[in-house]
Amino acid sequence: MSLLNEILDYNEKFVEEKHYEEFITTNLPDKRIVILTCMDTRLLELLPKAMNFKNGDVKIVKSAGAIINHPFGGIMRSLFVAVYELKADEIYIIGHHDCGMAKVKPEGIIEKMKERGIEDNTIEQMKFSGVNLDEWLKGFDNVSDSVRHSVDMVRHHPLMDKTVPVHGLVIDPKTGKLDVVVDGNINENR
Repeated sequence: MSLLNEILDYNEKFVEEKHYEEFITTNLPDKRIVILTCMDTRLLELLPKAMNFKNGDVKIVKSAGAIINHPFGGIMRSLFVAVYELKADEIYIIGHHDCGMAKVKPEGIIEKMKERGIEDNTIEQMKFSGVNLDEWLKGFDNVSDSVRHSVDMVRHHPLMDKTVPVHGLVIDPKTGKLDVVVDGNINENR
């Protein structure tokens, strides 16, 4: 049986037995917060529990490394929608220790793409089209610096409401301990 079939079998029972009822909420975050965090599997349940959030409390946007690498990309769009349409009043950018993006090297990803069938001419075509794959795929050296960079990108975006605090934190994926990198409430540069 394929993984998809296992998921669909489970889902059928989940719906029949009404297990969804405990998750019923609205589409607006009760705590009026949007979080940008990493897609690391260790954070799926740990991060909300470590912050005392339950289903319906916050909006969570995920990206590799909690990195915002383009001011007009999908991550920024999601943050704008959360603030302007879904009533989020604060933004939290939360990276984590032992992040895979600290180890990511663009040349390694490109090599793995080639091993899985992406041809050299496709990679070259991307470069000639103005896509800097090395910049787009790069990770970071220091998680706190990376969080600070993402906070600055949001805070200084010309379309962001300057009254919205943008906080930066780093979580330990083993213990859930949070360290504040940027307290958006006390930064006068908002």
